[in-house]
Amino acid sequence: MKTHESAENYLETILVLSQSGNPIRAINIANALDYTKPSVSVAMKKLRSEGYIVVDGSGHITLTESGREIAQKMYERHTLISGWLMALGVDRATAVHDACKMEHDMSEQSFAAIKRHIEEWQRVGAPSS
Repeated sequence: MKTHESAENYLETILVLSQSGNPIRAINIANALDYTKPSVSVAMKKLRSEGYIVVDGSGHITLTESGREIAQKMYERHTLISGWLMALGVDRATAVHDACKMEHDMSEQSFAAIKRHIEEWQRVGAPSS
């Protein structure tokens, strides 16, 4: 299923926030992304209707299995690409920003090729900067 970049960003943010072990509410997502609470509320309603999240009676947000799959895919892409860019000498802020743009538009084939290249590069010993 094809999702939009904004949905992928929301799902990835929920995944990252969930790693703290604390319940996640719309306000936590708004703060993490620096979005307004009304914008996040609209997005959460859409993600819920598409079956990517569940919101309980207390307003706690959790990912469904399909939401988690998308979030993990984006998170893997983001961490792998940003780490690679930093290893190449790109400063952290730029690497994270660029990785966020790249993770959404890259085909599965291209990501798999980059991932194989990075793994091989790490196996043989990446040059130190």
